[in-house]
Amino acid sequence: MIATDFEHTFIVKPDDIDHQGHVSNVRYVQWIQDVAVAHWNHAASPEQLANLKWVVLRHEIDYLRPALHGYEITARTWVGALSGPRCERYTEIKHGADMLLKARSVWCALDAKTSRPRRVAEQLRERFG
Repeated sequence: MIATDFEHTFIVKPDDIDHQGHVSNVRYVQWIQDVAVAHWNHAASPEQLANLKWVVLRHEIDYLRPALHGYEITARTWVGALSGPRCERYTEIKHGADMLLKARSVWCALDAKTSRPRRVAEQLRERFG
């Protein structure tokens, strides 16, 4: 097993802020995707990177607290259940000890050449836990 979870830390910038003065919900969705892609690029084998691509089928997001300009944010993600071409992924976004967001996403693996759904191989299960 290579990577059961993955973290990325960053600072909230002015363009992350919406008209209400806190991080935009759209930006949170972008961060959920960004940390998932970074985890994939970090932990996948060269063969997996060449043969698979991913699309999001669903996001379920609980927004718990607002994030403000200048906050140091940590996004943590990990893989849940794998079934056929589908992969469940969880994400938490925190500011220090404060949980800002919890999300569950469902991704679909696609064959990189045909863009058709592709069953997740056992090697991927082993690599991502």
